[in-house]
Amino acid sequence: MPFSDRPQIFGLILGFIGVLIFGATLPMTHIALQGFSPYFITLGRAAIASVAAMIALAVFRRPFPKKHFPALFGAGIGVVFGFPGFSSIAMQTIPASHGGVVLGVLPLLTSIFAALIDGERPGPLFWACGVAGALIVIIFSVRGSGFHLSAGDLWLLAAAVSAALGYVLLARLSRDLSGWEAISWALVVTFPLSLLGTILVAPSGIHAPGVGEYGALAYLSLMSMFGGFVFWNAGLAIGGIARVAQVQLLQSFVTLAISTTLLKEQLGLETIIFALLVAFVVWLGRKARFS
Repeated sequence: MPFSDRPQIFGLILGFIGVLIFGATLPMTHIALQGFSPYFITLGRAAIASVAAMIALAVFRRPFPKKHFPALFGAGIGVVFGFPGFSSIAMQTIPASHGGVVLGVLPLLTSIFAALIDGERPGPLFWACGVAGALIVIIFSVRGSGFHLSAGDLWLLAAAVSAALGYVLLARLSRDLSGWEAISWALVVTFPLSLLGTILVAPSGIHAPGVGEYGALAYLSLMSMFGGFVFWNAGLAIGGIARVAQVQLLQSFVTLAISTTLLKEQLGLETIIFALLVAFVVWLGRKARFS
């Protein structure tokens, strides 16, 4: 393996670990919704993850990076509130397996923000693969509805835009801080909002949850909101935002597998075919040149 390729490979590996963790997010959200409102899930998971982040920062004695406050706050709005909030609303009306494939548009959006904000310049093959992947996802989303997006699909698209912008901001921050510090400080600077919001929605947002619902909320808080970003941010920063972002198209497989196992959702041959097409696009896009 050429030495120059090693950072890209390492970044892809770290990104894939993040994808494995993120892949359970939609199924866990479905489970958590049985005991909590989407608003409590959004704010509560952020508040819990913020406490974990503060403990980690205190243990390792990391100073607050004042100069990065605007980027940290902007990233926090996208990944701490935007994606969790919009996706929780979407999961009220659509299956997690369906949502997992719809979110295949995320890598293309991340690449667009990487080009606009970070100055990355992928080549024509990369953009062709990105657009093809997005089109596959859109066709999957509307294939059974007369080519009309459902409300759940629109909420998921809003979630994808929020996440993509947050990913790019966190990846840029991870070059100066580190993957875990970037998400930790993003959680900390938005903690006053998440804590206040959790307190306000708690009376109407908790609906007699059981062990499963509490477990799902814990996963969303400590893994989806914190642990996954440790690997994901580092992968984007090391391997290149646009290139590593394409690995997230494989998240569809993870979400489909977990949805089938935990939620007993039925997977048709058509869904599997769409997921395979998306995987092929990832493989092809990985070979694209960057200028």
